[in-house]
Amino acid sequence: MTAETACAVDCSQERRIVVGVDGSPPSRRALRWALDQARLTGAVLEAVTCWIYPTMYGVVTLRPESRCDREAGRTLARAVAEVAGDRPPVVVRQSVLLGHAAEELLARAHGADLLVLGGSRGRHAFAGAPAGPVGRYCLNHARCPVVVVPAPGS
Repeated sequence: MTAETACAVDCSQERRIVVGVDGSPPSRRALRWALDQARLTGAVLEAVTCWIYPTMYGVVTLRPESRCDREAGRTLARAVAEVAGDRPPVVVRQSVLLGHAAEELLARAHGADLLVLGGSRGRHAFAGAPAGPVGRYCLNHARCPVVVVPAPGS
Protein backbone atom coordinates (compact mmCIF):
# COMPACT_ATOMS: atom_id res chain seq x y z
CA MET A 1 0.00 0.00 0.00
CA THR A 2 1.46 3.36 -0.99
CA ALA A 3 1.40 6.41 1.29
CA GLU A 4 -1.29 7.99 -0.93
CA THR A 5 -3.48 4.89 -0.72
CA ALA A 6 -3.01 4.66 3.05
CA CYS A 7 -4.00 8.31 3.46
CA ALA A 8 -7.03 7.84 1.23
CA VAL A 9 -8.15 4.96 3.43
CA ASP A 10 -7.26 6.48 6.81
CA CYS A 11 -8.09 10.14 6.09
CA SER A 12 -11.54 9.42 4.68
CA GLN A 13 -12.89 8.43 8.10
CA GLU A 14 -14.46 11.13 10.20
CA ARG A 15 -12.71 11.84 13.46
CA ARG A 16 -15.16 11.61 16.37
CA ILE A 17 -15.08 12.39 20.05
CA VAL A 18 -18.00 11.13 22.12
CA VAL A 19 -18.82 12.83 25.41
CA GLY A 20 -21.39 11.78 27.99
CA VAL A 21 -23.54 14.65 29.23
CA ASP A 22 -26.15 14.43 31.97
CA GLY A 23 -26.33 18.13 32.81
CA SER A 24 -24.26 17.81 36.00
CA PRO A 25 -21.25 20.08 36.65
CA PRO A 26 -18.79 17.18 36.07
CA SER A 27 -20.39 16.35 32.72
CA ARG A 28 -20.28 20.02 31.69
CA ARG A 29 -16.54 20.08 32.52
CA ALA A 30 -16.12 16.95 30.38
CA LEU A 31 -18.09 18.61 27.56
CA ARG A 32 -15.87 21.71 27.75
CA TRP A 33 -12.72 19.56 27.65
CA ALA A 34 -14.07 17.46 24.76
CA LEU A 35 -15.02 20.59 22.82
CA ASP A 36 -11.48 21.94 23.18
CA GLN A 37 -10.01 18.58 22.15
CA ALA A 38 -12.30 18.36 19.11
CA ARG A 39 -11.21 21.86 18.06
CA LEU A 40 -7.53 20.92 18.42
CA THR A 41 -7.87 17.64 16.50
CA GLY A 42 -10.49 18.60 13.91
CA ALA A 43 -12.93 16.00 15.23
CA VAL A 44 -16.71 16.07 15.27
CA LEU A 45 -18.08 16.16 18.80
CA GLU A 46 -20.96 13.85 19.70
CA ALA A 47 -22.65 14.92 22.92
CA VAL A 48 -24.72 12.02 24.24
CA THR A 49 -27.25 11.79 27.03
CA CYS A 50 -29.09 8.65 28.07
CA TRP A 51 -32.29 7.94 29.94
CA ILE A 52 -34.15 4.90 31.17
CA TYR A 53 -37.79 4.31 32.01
CA PRO A 54 -38.66 5.61 35.46
CA THR A 55 -39.09 2.88 38.03
CA MET A 56 -42.37 3.11 39.90
CA TYR A 57 -44.18 0.59 42.03
CA GLY A 58 -47.85 0.13 41.32
CA VAL A 59 -48.19 3.09 38.98
CA VAL A 60 -48.72 2.82 35.26
CA THR A 61 -47.82 5.79 33.14
CA LEU A 62 -48.70 6.08 29.51
CA ARG A 63 -45.86 6.82 27.14
CA PRO A 64 -43.27 7.98 29.70
CA GLU A 65 -40.68 7.97 26.94
CA SER A 66 -42.13 11.10 25.39
CA ARG A 67 -41.74 13.12 28.62
CA CYS A 68 -38.41 11.60 29.60
CA ASP A 69 -36.98 11.83 26.11
CA ARG A 70 -37.96 15.49 25.76
CA GLU A 71 -36.60 16.41 29.19
CA ALA A 72 -33.31 14.60 28.50
CA GLY A 73 -33.07 16.43 25.17
CA ARG A 74 -33.68 19.79 26.84
CA THR A 75 -31.03 19.05 29.48
CA LEU A 76 -28.53 18.12 26.79
CA ALA A 77 -29.34 21.16 24.65
CA ARG A 78 -28.96 23.51 27.66
CA ALA A 79 -25.57 22.02 28.56
CA VAL A 80 -24.30 22.24 24.97
CA ALA A 81 -25.56 25.84 24.61
CA GLU A 82 -23.96 26.85 27.90
CA VAL A 83 -20.59 25.29 27.12
CA ALA A 84 -20.33 25.70 23.32
CA GLY A 85 -22.35 28.87 22.85
CA ASP A 86 -24.26 29.82 19.73
CA ARG A 87 -21.34 29.23 17.38
CA PRO A 88 -19.31 26.22 18.45
CA PRO A 89 -15.84 25.96 16.90
CA VAL A 90 -16.60 22.39 15.69
CA VAL A 91 -19.58 20.37 14.54
CA VAL A 92 -21.52 19.27 17.63
CA ARG A 93 -24.07 16.49 17.24
CA GLN A 94 -26.52 15.83 20.05
CA SER A 95 -28.01 12.40 20.72
CA VAL A 96 -30.60 11.34 23.27
CA LEU A 97 -30.54 7.57 23.75
CA LEU A 98 -32.85 5.21 25.60
CA GLY A 99 -30.84 2.78 27.71
CA HIS A 100 -28.27 2.48 30.45
CA ALA A 101 -25.63 5.18 30.12
CA ALA A 102 -22.54 2.96 30.21
CA GLU A 103 -23.82 0.55 27.56
CA GLU A 104 -25.14 3.29 25.27
CA LEU A 105 -21.98 5.39 25.55
CA LEU A 106 -19.82 2.39 24.69
CA ALA A 107 -22.00 1.55 21.71
CA ARG A 108 -21.89 5.14 20.46
CA ALA A 109 -18.12 5.34 21.03
CA HIS A 110 -17.48 2.28 18.86
CA GLY A 111 -14.99 3.46 16.24
CA ALA A 112 -14.57 6.88 17.91
CA ASP A 113 -11.20 8.45 18.56
CA LEU A 114 -12.04 9.15 22.17
CA LEU A 115 -14.75 8.80 24.84
CA VAL A 116 -14.86 11.62 27.41
CA LEU A 117 -16.62 11.44 30.79
CA GLY A 118 -16.95 13.67 33.82
CA GLY A 119 -15.07 12.67 36.95
CA SER A 120 -17.98 12.35 39.33
CA ARG A 121 -17.38 9.78 42.01
CA GLY A 122 -21.00 9.27 42.96
CA ARG A 123 -22.36 8.83 46.47
CA HIS A 124 -20.49 5.64 47.27
CA ALA A 125 -17.00 6.66 46.28
CA PHE A 126 -13.87 5.01 47.53
CA ALA A 127 -10.51 6.72 47.83
CA GLY A 128 -8.68 7.04 44.54
CA ALA A 129 -11.68 6.23 42.32
CA PRO A 130 -11.29 8.05 39.00
CA ALA A 131 -14.99 7.94 38.16
CA GLY A 132 -18.42 6.79 39.23
CA PRO A 133 -19.99 3.49 38.16
CA VAL A 134 -20.61 4.57 34.55
CA GLY A 135 -17.04 5.81 34.21
CA ARG A 136 -15.54 2.68 35.74
CA TYR A 137 -17.60 0.46 33.44
CA CYS A 138 -16.52 2.48 30.40
CA LEU A 139 -12.87 2.44 31.48
CA ASN A 140 -13.00 -1.35 31.77
CA HIS A 141 -14.90 -2.10 28.55
CA ALA A 142 -14.22 0.65 26.00
CA ARG A 143 -12.52 -0.18 22.72
CA CYS A 144 -11.26 3.39 22.33
CA PRO A 145 -9.27 5.64 24.66
CA VAL A 146 -11.29 7.06 27.57
CA VAL A 147 -10.61 10.39 29.26
CA VAL A 148 -12.14 11.06 32.66
CA VAL A 149 -12.04 14.79 33.32
CA PRO A 150 -11.38 15.12 37.05
CA ALA A 151 -13.49 17.20 39.39
CA PRO A 152 -11.75 20.31 40.76
CA GLY A 153 -9.50 19.41 43.66
CA SER A 154 -9.21 15.74 42.64
